[in-house]
Amino acid sequence: MFNRIAEAIRKRPIIGWAIFFVTLVGVFLLGLLAASITERRAEIATIVANRIDEIEPMDPRSENYKNNFRREYNTWRKTQEMDFRSKHNGNQVTDVLAERPEMVILWAGYAFAKDYNAPRGHMYAIIDNRNTLRTGTPTKEGDGPQPAACWVCKSPDVPRVMHEQGIEGFYSHKWGDLGTEIVNPVGCATCHDSETMNLNISQPALIEAYQAMGKDIEKATPQEMRSLVCAQCHVEYYFAGDQKVVTFPWKEGMSVEEIEAYYDAFEFTDWVHGLSKAPMLKAQHPDYEVFLLGTHSQRGVSCADCHMPYNSEGGIKYSDHQIMSPLKKVDKTCQVCHRDSEEKLINYVYEIQDKANEIRNRVEVELSKAHLLAKVAWDNGASEQEMEKTLQLLRQSQWRWDFAVATHGGSFHAPIEIQRILAHSLDRAMQAQLEVQRVLFAHHVTDVTLPDISTKEKAQRFLGLDIPKERKAKDDWINTVVPQGIEDAKQHDKIIAER
Repeated sequence: MFNRIAEAIRKRPIIGWAIFFVTLVGVFLLGLLAASITERRAEIATIVANRIDEIEPMDPRSENYKNNFRREYNTWRKTQEMDFRSKHNGNQVTDVLAERPEMVILWAGYAFAKDYNAPRGHMYAIIDNRNTLRTGTPTKEGDGPQPAACWVCKSPDVPRVMHEQGIEGFYSHKWGDLGTEIVNPVGCATCHDSETMNLNISQPALIEAYQAMGKDIEKATPQEMRSLVCAQCHVEYYFAGDQKVVTFPWKEGMSVEEIEAYYDAFEFTDWVHGLSKAPMLKAQHPDYEVFLLGTHSQRGVSCADCHMPYNSEGGIKYSDHQIMSPLKKVDKTCQVCHRDSEEKLINYVYEIQDKANEIRNRVEVELSKAHLLAKVAWDNGASEQEMEKTLQLLRQSQWRWDFAVATHGGSFHAPIEIQRILAHSLDRAMQAQLEVQRVLFAHHVTDVTLPDISTKEKAQRFLGLDIPKERKAKDDWINTVVPQGIEDAKQHDKIIAER
């Protein structure tokens, strides 16, 4: 072969010059690549070795990281921006109950019926947790009413307090009396070791969940860690025992059926439904569990690949810490792998979400109707034995619906699985209606007029909720007990210093 090439070059010297120049260009480009890699590694090593500021272990104040990690810090600060809205939410305030009032009925007897907004950026984790009616209004002394567990996923102050007071010491508190202690929103220390800046698990619940499954989280690869730091919070969990310890129900598996079986094994119930009296489960936000079932995760993509795309500045490549919907930055997220236009890629996402939402919307109508019919049955003398099958179906249906809708982006992360879960939810909701209608017929009830729940306000009034009164009480507590100014991240250092 080499003889043929040499003969061709002898007869046509231009071929030799072409090979020479192609080789020269190739060597030059490889040199540029090697220089870029060396430059980036050198600058990263310089940052780690020659920090401007020393950071104390477990320091929860992201402000103290900004001089050493300016680029990451500046993008993290952008999580306070509320300038993006896609077809289905974004990073703006959205009153979900106003958009889908059937949810008020679905959560009757539970605090979610009072107040449920779509999540905003990480910068608002503390503010939104404090302001929501779901956390209740503590006494003037700051006691109660919810457990300390309600703070766990909202702040890097939580692992700090756990370290200072012990895990049991932390859980001995009520939510209200930690209102001036937990002040820093999700930030640097939530995911990073302050000394090495390696990705770090700061929440004990995830470590314990791995142990329950017989796994060692210390063996996770760097790519797996780029999802596991998200899985510290974006998961299904419950409050276990008298101390209400945050616990992940993964021992038997992570699917909707396996987690349901875990809860059923010890008859766990989040609350008893205020209308149907069904023993209910409340899904939190099983984002990680659903993500694992989707095509992106199964091909090795991590949460950070799409929600924290890389930026370049000079010779430095760094992750964008404005964690939010990938649809805001399609050129840096989707188009890194997919070659379609931005318009087509966004429309693909919307098409998937729209189809899932068709089933979701139908479930909410039929499931809320089943709960209302169950109340009519109780009011007309139905017995526990007669209602047993109905209540079981209501629990199963709503658990599947909630598991699907509580996930952030679940209909895109694993669209086939989400549509399967919603289909099973709808099936059980319709079965519940048939069962409760049999009970109604047995009690000679053939004409039922259901209440008007066409708006959030009408649905809440039907449940006897006085939302304006509860809102005023919460606002009064915030204004008189909570230190002012902690909404602004610039004030965190001051408040910590004065504590």
